[in-house]
Amino acid sequence: METLAKLKEILSECKGEELDVNMDTTFDELDFDSLDKVDIVMQIEEAYDISLGDNMALSTVGELVKKIDEAVANK
Repeated sequence: METLAKLKEILSECKGEELDVNMDTTFDELDFDSLDKVDIVMQIEEAYDISLGDNMALSTVGELVKKIDEAVANK
């Protein structure tokens, strides 16, 4: 679950507060706007040295964790 912990750190930093997230947390629940989402993707890509692409239709933190793990494995 190291990816989840790092993602929680990135999401909390972006939001400016400590967030309690798990694999089932939705991005709607976190109330991120589109600019926040762009910033999050950029931070993830930099942290993991990966490219996630532009069209990610993800609704939960767990889906993003899976996407990050897949991108890291295929690097």
